[in-house]
Amino acid sequence: MKQAKTLGELKAAGYRSKSIKEELRANLIQKLRRKEKVFEGIIGFDETVLPDVERAILSRHNILLLGLRGQAKTRIARLLVHLLDEYMPIVEGSELNDDPLHPISRFAKDRIEQCSDSTPIEWVHRSERYVEKLATPDVSVADLIGDVDPIKAATLKLSYADERVIHFGLVPRAHRSIFVINELPDLQARIQVSLFNMLQEGDIQIRGFKLRLPLDIEFVFTANPEDYTNRGSIITPLKDRIESQILTHYPKTIEIAMQITRQEAQLAPEQRQTVQVPDVLQILLEMIPFEARASELVDDKSGVSARLSISGYENLVSTAERRMLINGEKSTVARVIDFSGVVQAITGKVELVYEGEQEGPQTVALSLVNAAIKKMFLNHFQNPDKLKKGRERDPYGTVRAWFSGGNKLELLNDASDKDYRKALDGVAGLRKLVEETLNLKGDEAYIYMELALHGLAEFNVINKEMLESSFSFRDLLANMLNDDITFDEDDYN
Repeated sequence: MKQAKTLGELKAAGYRSKSIKEELRANLIQKLRRKEKVFEGIIGFDETVLPDVERAILSRHNILLLGLRGQAKTRIARLLVHLLDEYMPIVEGSELNDDPLHPISRFAKDRIEQCSDSTPIEWVHRSERYVEKLATPDVSVADLIGDVDPIKAATLKLSYADERVIHFGLVPRAHRSIFVINELPDLQARIQVSLFNMLQEGDIQIRGFKLRLPLDIEFVFTANPEDYTNRGSIITPLKDRIESQILTHYPKTIEIAMQITRQEAQLAPEQRQTVQVPDVLQILLEMIPFEARASELVDDKSGVSARLSISGYENLVSTAERRMLINGEKSTVARVIDFSGVVQAITGKVELVYEGEQEGPQTVALSLVNAAIKKMFLNHFQNPDKLKKGRERDPYGTVRAWFSGGNKLELLNDASDKDYRKALDGVAGLRKLVEETLNLKGDEAYIYMELALHGLAEFNVINKEMLESSFSFRDLLANMLNDDITFDEDDYN
């Protein structure tokens, strides 16, 4: 049928017209029966969002995807194009994708009347049947619906009363296609009014032209609940005509979040080959957005996008890679200290409440990292605050004693692997703590040795100070005694 070049050939091939909603439904049914994956690349929605989307398609509904930022709403909408037929016939030259058997535009009707079965047919790939528009306050009715084109009128020498002087907007041009409007509440109310009549009746009016265009469109809208109060709202008549409203959500587990990050992170091939990120650090990274969503300093209505951990992972790898390049090494392993490079990926991804603004984005980002470190520490080591004095051996006793003896450890951000390991090995009892607690030996132990230090600092067993190019660990009491104190000799005379 793809080879049909004229209307006559199309009819002879037995082509039958079907609406886009019927097309989506038929192709979805085939995929479900074959047990094929319908939404490739969407992780964590198999039991929640995606079944709702499939039900909406089977019901031939228009869809509203409602959820906070970074919840894959637009990606789901874009993947719907794979449920369309690979190719679709249109009247050649038609700007409204006219169905050769059921034309709706003046151009297509006139051409079929003139050429009859010789009317040339053009085939459109499904990738060209997707239209996406970001809703902004400056979007006009002309942008979406259309307007009278005075240049066309002058060129064709037509009167403004002639339908052919109309320049159609995005919506009519999306006939027999998927039309997506992102951030729907940002559209002005009067623009939304122009949409809701089209959803049900198919009537549009352009500069006094009353046209009956039975547009065949699958509408998909996305919206953020925050938009309803901060920027606008979806008018009731329009919302009433969107048959299925589907709620999206953030990853519910660390494991799902890790899968998303690994899939979405854009790493160079050489980064994947030369920089290793241990699982413990990947989990630590994913704990940060979970901490942010529960933080009193972060606006929970705004949400914390999954892009935080994606950008954070890219920065974590790049921080390790930069250190490797500076030291002339061929490969390296990411460290806890490399999370200092993740902070820049956090500050722009969280919206702070008033108290958070007072603290400052940098401080809040660091506090989120430290909160995640504290939880990760407890996943592997005993809580120092819950050790019963005299009843059990203190696993941190040797490490405490080493720092209490006036020793300190300085971990440079850009230290070579050799210097990094040497510095950690210099802390008495640290390796033994990891080996006995986690049964780890060799190079794998170093990450947990460093994690133990950061964790002990979070429980105020030792002091941690972040400097411009390093982290300094020392005894908590010694740090207070070493603060700059000046004495006046006259006080002793």
